[in-house]
Amino acid sequence: MLLTLHDFSRPRGWNSPMAKDAASLSIAWDSAAAESVDISQRWILSAMREHGPALLTMLWRFLGNEQDALDAYQDTFVHLAQHEHGQKVENPRAFMFRTAANVAISRLRRKRLHETACQEMAQRPAAQSADLSGELDARMLQESLRLHISRLPETLRNAVMLKDLAEMPYEQVAKVMGTSVAAARVYRFRAVRLLSRWMGSKDSTHE
Repeated sequence: MLLTLHDFSRPRGWNSPMAKDAASLSIAWDSAAAESVDISQRWILSAMREHGPALLTMLWRFLGNEQDALDAYQDTFVHLAQHEHGQKVENPRAFMFRTAANVAISRLRRKRLHETACQEMAQRPAAQSADLSGELDARMLQESLRLHISRLPETLRNAVMLKDLAEMPYEQVAKVMGTSVAAARVYRFRAVRLLSRWMGSKDSTHE
């Protein structure tokens, strides 16, 4: 099965400039808010401003919903502030992306405790136009891929989320993961191979 992770496209209404400008997405931290944050925690604001666009891109492509991506973004900020009382970590960027990935995984899993979008679509009447049927098939494929990514071992999952969803070059992926470029490539290769096998199998159970 040929698997293309870049099939995750942005939805209608998700404006590129908006994704690059945190303020227009109502998640910017104004000067008053910055002043209210303890000096020891201002590194969090700096990290979120610097890496926010890439983080939002990764979150949307994984969660597939703008509001969920924004909620996960804000949850990430809260987690950073609560971790060891907001004390600065050694590698803020790496810690931020790992935290965001974990937040997104938890959110997706909670959402899928109820009927999944795939199941809901499958229960709809079969009599649909060809165009609508094709659109539903594409959505089902994306939902299935998201679920399978969430079930990957953490190292493989992080490699895919950083390389394919956050669109980082391997050099940056390696830095965030705290590994070598060669290892990052291997992790991503193994993740895609495993996803291809799962996506191509009728059996939903994973080895």
